[in-house]
Amino acid sequence: MQRKNIPLMLAVIIATVLFMWPIWRESLPAWPGYGVRSYIRVNSPLVALTHVRVIDGTGAPPLENSTVVLSNGRIQAIGNAAATPVPRAAQVLDLTGYSIVPGLVGMHDHMFYGGVKNLFGSSGFAVSEMGFSFPRLYLAAGVTTIRTAGAVDLSADLRLKAQIDAGWVVGPKMHVAGPYMNANSTPEETRKGVEQWADKGATSFKAYMYITRAALAAAIQAAHERGLTVAGHLCAVGFREAVALGIDSLEHGLVEDSEFVPGKAPDVCPARESINASLVQLDLNSAPVQQLIRDLVRHHVAITSTLPVFETYVPFRSPTQTRVLEVLQPASRTDYLAARARVNEEGRQSPWTELLRKEMQFERDFVKAGGLLLAGEDPTGNGGNVAGFGDQRELELLVEGGFTPLEAIHIATANGAAFLGESERIGSLAPGKQADLVVIRGDPSSNIADVEKVEVVFKDGVGYDSAKLIESVRHSVGLH
Repeated sequence: MQRKNIPLMLAVIIATVLFMWPIWRESLPAWPGYGVRSYIRVNSPLVALTHVRVIDGTGAPPLENSTVVLSNGRIQAIGNAAATPVPRAAQVLDLTGYSIVPGLVGMHDHMFYGGVKNLFGSSGFAVSEMGFSFPRLYLAAGVTTIRTAGAVDLSADLRLKAQIDAGWVVGPKMHVAGPYMNANSTPEETRKGVEQWADKGATSFKAYMYITRAALAAAIQAAHERGLTVAGHLCAVGFREAVALGIDSLEHGLVEDSEFVPGKAPDVCPARESINASLVQLDLNSAPVQQLIRDLVRHHVAITSTLPVFETYVPFRSPTQTRVLEVLQPASRTDYLAARARVNEEGRQSPWTELLRKEMQFERDFVKAGGLLLAGEDPTGNGGNVAGFGDQRELELLVEGGFTPLEAIHIATANGAAFLGESERIGSLAPGKQADLVVIRGDPSSNIADVEKVEVVFKDGVGYDSAKLIESVRHSVGLH
């Protein structure tokens, strides 16, 4: 070969690789990168979980002393330990005293951290992308699938999703929502924005507080034309108005509904104090509230419960867990503790004790009427609601609000999968489904607090070490 031909041949090879890479990449499996491998505890094509309690996510009673066989990322078999053979080549985990539940489906799980930030003696609201710490914390807590429910940096979320899907970064499967749609766009601009964000990879959209009815209608129509969904954290538009426009889910529940404020003007967001006052006085058994619930159910509008973020506003209520404090960077920890102290100072004057109680009642009534309740956490508030840990706390608060542990687990798994259109793959445990499941020490079907005792999280049949993931982000939340 003549030397003068070598540069030309190299150029041809490089051009061919660059041209063909998008095609080849689609056919390649996701290989765990160096930063992922160190957190993998179980990685075998054939795994048998023996003597385990199976809580399958359907709401059915647990299956005691069971064997679950995982094969190439899927559930191959579930049955009684005495009657279900363990394949000879399987890696066996004896899980006596443990339970498994489906991977949690977090339906309001941002990739940014929001908390109160003290700047030069004044308080404000700071939002920062947590592309390093949050994916690890979600997965460590047993959250294997999330809907981001709003992005402050859509490009960052899409890059993170691609890196997780490729096996380069550890984290949950992501359904990425577009940027917040607010009052700064005309209906036509809103429609174009939905189309542009959908082209970039957004699978849902978030309508925010000051959006008008006309802009919301344009967003819903544009999203539905592509088979995508719109969620709303609303204020200027009331819940019944949004239902009439065709919205798919309403975030946070009754606590964010402004329609009961006396004299509310169309397309105007009342002051938070006015909304709180109207809801504190509201009779949830009254005809308007019950009619709202019927409208939501009849139009198949889901409600996303985010009780942990509201708990942070309730005086003497929000638990200060050591595990939360340990993952916060020092400055964020100081800010959170100061914010929590200010919440406690408000004491009996705070409306949030009553608002949290009413939100719990509203969610019970909604489900009793046949509504689809989703579970999320919204890692914002005063900074104490942290990715993953908040999803576990959501389960505990659902039980406190009147659901049984099995019902709460069903809400946090199967309901989210149903809304996302993924019930055939995730959300419950059955042969043929993806091996997305959480190994928990204890029995969350009788003691929901055991949901915090996660040890191994399987995503597509690969088991990740929860403790190692949490340890890796010590002092990171609020920083990156």
